[in-house]
Amino acid sequence: MKTFKFSILTILAITSLLFTACSSDDDAPAPVNEEEVITTVTVSLTNGGNTITLVSRDLDGDGPNDPVFTISGNLAASTTYLGSVVLLNETETPAENITTEVTEEDLEHQLFYTVGGNLDLTTSNFNLDSAGNILGTTFQLTTGAASTGSFTVTLRHEPTKPNTGLADAGGETDVSATFTNVTIQ
Repeated sequence: MKTFKFSILTILAITSLLFTACSSDDDAPAPVNEEEVITTVTVSLTNGGNTITLVSRDLDGDGPNDPVFTISGNLAASTTYLGSVVLLNETETPAENITTEVTEEDLEHQLFYTVGGNLDLTTSNFNLDSAGNILGTTFQLTTGAASTGSFTVTLRHEPTKPNTGLADAGGETDVSATFTNVTIQ
């Protein structure tokens, strides 16, 4: 009879272990914040009634076709422009304005502007995110002497903020567009 009691207690202990080990995992998975598709980057530079636009359009994304870059004109020397960036997903109809999402998720994004070659210009006075760090969807661009070079716009997702620029920002690049042959005359 003692053996029978021991067996029942053993079975109960094993059964309780099985129930706790096999508990259902009802935790909801963490939401995935998928990277947005950005096909078009438009930079508008306005000085009074004069607007210069730089557009990078890559409708097939990582497909076989290269992006198409257009620049509507030359920048004037020793001039200050108000700049703004619009990011679009033109694979949808109507095109989705990704700039709205970047602004809504401002703590998770930052735009960077990089100058290459001999191009004599600087960017400053960026708009800020809700924590007072640079967001950069709007900015000021100041040209210097006549010159030619490249101007790159890079959107980083989840950068370290504050940072001293693209080199130490970290995060992932959502889009980068390099406009070559930007001319100041």
